[in-house]
Amino acid sequence: MTPTATQTPETPPPYLSVNNIEVIYDHVILVLKGVSLQVPQGKIVALLGANGAGKSTTLKTISTLLRGERGDVTKGEVQFKGERVDQLTPNELVKRGLSQVMEGRHCFGHLTIEENLLTGAYTRSLSRGELKDALEKVYHYFPRLKTRRGSQAGYTSGGEQQMCAIGRALMAKPSMILLDEPSMGIAPQIVEEIFGIVKDLNHKENVSFLLAEQNTNVALRYADFGYILENGRVVMEGQAQELASNEDVKEFYLGVSSAGRKSFRDMKFYRRRKRWLA
Repeated sequence: MTPTATQTPETPPPYLSVNNIEVIYDHVILVLKGVSLQVPQGKIVALLGANGAGKSTTLKTISTLLRGERGDVTKGEVQFKGERVDQLTPNELVKRGLSQVMEGRHCFGHLTIEENLLTGAYTRSLSRGELKDALEKVYHYFPRLKTRRGSQAGYTSGGEQQMCAIGRALMAKPSMILLDEPSMGIAPQIVEEIFGIVKDLNHKENVSFLLAEQNTNVALRYADFGYILENGRVVMEGQAQELASNEDVKEFYLGVSSAGRKSFRDMKFYRRRKRWLA
């Protein structure tokens, strides 16, 4: 795959830049081993890989939520809008326009959908009318939430909770959202609906997305660019369409090759062989 292009005076800097990040948990476990990636403004970038590859750790490093999980960044830096931000608090990052939707949604189960959404506006000083307008914008993109606005979040479906979590992030008026495993535990048709809304937000509201996802197939269909992580390292990067047609990606992550669909047993052998030959 083609590496990220070198910046020139005519090329705008990346909106988000992660440079050679190294992360250690509990002062012992090395999780990220020199991860670098870029997200251009107004684009959707997919961060792909198997469970344990380091996707969520990368997002938490960017949003500085890692500090609450006994993780330390021992090398590298993160820049957002051309400024170094890895020393800021999560609250300061939200005020600057960068929000994260955590894996597992983390809605407040005892609050209604609308109350959950309102918590997302805590960094903004909005009048009652402005809050109403912000809610209506979220409901425009997530009409399901409007019909369930008075329901306790804990009694809604996983898909509705994921929509609520994204909508809550939108209430902070972000210019970039870090989206962690949006398809996890959700029915395929709802996954497609959520990714379609993400694409709409990207096109119509110019919200940039960095999404971590195990579902390589759906992620590459909606993303502009992709990075593949394995064992804490970026092992491949490229345009989403190029990655989707790459034979290694098709066999290793999609379970499909030019010879047809692989069995689970074949895939286990292929993964083992690729690791040993790397």
